[in-house]
Amino acid sequence: MEISPTSKPLVTDIASSVDHVPSNYVRPISDRPNLSEVETSGDSIPLIDLGELHGPNRAEIIHQVAHACSSYGFFQIKNHGVPEKTIERMMTVAREFFRQPESERVKHYSADTKKTTRLSTSFNVGSEKVSNWRDFLRLHCLPIEDFINEWPLSPVSFREVTAEYATSVRALVLILLEAISESLGLAKNRVSDTLGKHGQHMALNYYPPCPQPDLTFGLPGHKDPNLITILLQDEVSGLQVFKDGKWIAVHPVSNTFIINIGDQMQVISNDKYKSVLHRAVVNSDKERISIPTFYCPSEDAVVGPPQELINEEDGSPAVYKSFTYAEYYDKFWDKALATETCLDLFKASTT
Repeated sequence: MEISPTSKPLVTDIASSVDHVPSNYVRPISDRPNLSEVETSGDSIPLIDLGELHGPNRAEIIHQVAHACSSYGFFQIKNHGVPEKTIERMMTVAREFFRQPESERVKHYSADTKKTTRLSTSFNVGSEKVSNWRDFLRLHCLPIEDFINEWPLSPVSFREVTAEYATSVRALVLILLEAISESLGLAKNRVSDTLGKHGQHMALNYYPPCPQPDLTFGLPGHKDPNLITILLQDEVSGLQVFKDGKWIAVHPVSNTFIINIGDQMQVISNDKYKSVLHRAVVNSDKERISIPTFYCPSEDAVVGPPQELINEEDGSPAVYKSFTYAEYYDKFWDKALATETCLDLFKASTT
C-alpha cells in the first residue's frame, strides 16, 4: 500500500489495516533503529526536584541544572507545579482527538509548515524522502487569545483543556528559564529578555502501533531548533537520547516532564550547553502519545551569545553570529530533520 505525500497520508488511518510497513516508511538499512543496541537499563537522564528551587537548597538545584544542561542536554523534573489533573485532562483530550473519525481530524490537515494550527504527518511531507510513523497536531499558543479560535472544536473540551495546560506549562518554563540563566552565571531574567515577545508552540504526537518497528521511526534523530522543550509523554516508552556514542532509552516516569535544551539555548549559552540528538521509536502493540511544548524566541527576536559570556582574552570568543529566530527556523524546516545541525550555518567567522 503506497501513500502519496499529497493525499493526506495520515498514519493513523493505515496502521490498523497493514501487516507490513509500506515502502515509503522503510528507512535505509544504514539508518534504522537497531533496537537491540539501545541501552535500556539504569537511570538515563538526571531527575531534578524543582520543589527545592524556592527554598534554602536553591543553589544546589541551580548546580544540578547546570550539570544536566552541560553533560546531558536533557533532564527530568518532578514537583514542577503543573497540577496532575491538568496533565491528565490534556493527555485524555489528545487521545480523544486522534481517535475521532478521519473526517473530523482532516478538517485541520495542512502540509503548509507556516500554518499556525495544523494536522499533518511524518515531519515535512514536502521535502523528506522517507516518511515517519507519526501524525501530529501542531498549535501555536502564545498569546493564547491570538490562536485559540483556530484550534479544534472537537472534542468539545479541547480548547478549554489545552489552554489551561499551555498556560500552566508557560509558568513552568519561566521558572526554568530563570534557573538556567542563573546556572550560566547570568542575571535570572537574562535569557528571558533575549526572546522578544516570546513564542510557544505545542505538538500532539500520535504514534500508532507499527507492524515492523525495526524498519522505521516515529521521528529520526534530530535536535530541536527552539530554546527549550518541555515533554509530556504517556506510559509507553519511545524517547531515546544519544549520549557517549550510543542511544539510551528514557523510560516514562509518572507526573514528570522531560526537559531538553534546544539550538537557541546552545547559542545563548555560547556552547556551554548543547542541543542533543534524540529520536522517537515505535512499537508493535501499543499506541504512544507525547506532547512537547516548544518554547522559543519570537520570530523577530535577535539571538546571539550575550556579552557576559564572551571574552576574547580568556579564549571564549563568540561561537555564533547574531540572527533572527525566523531566519533559523526557515533553515530548520528546509532541512527536514537532517541529523547535521543547522547551527553550523550560523557560526561566527573564525578568520
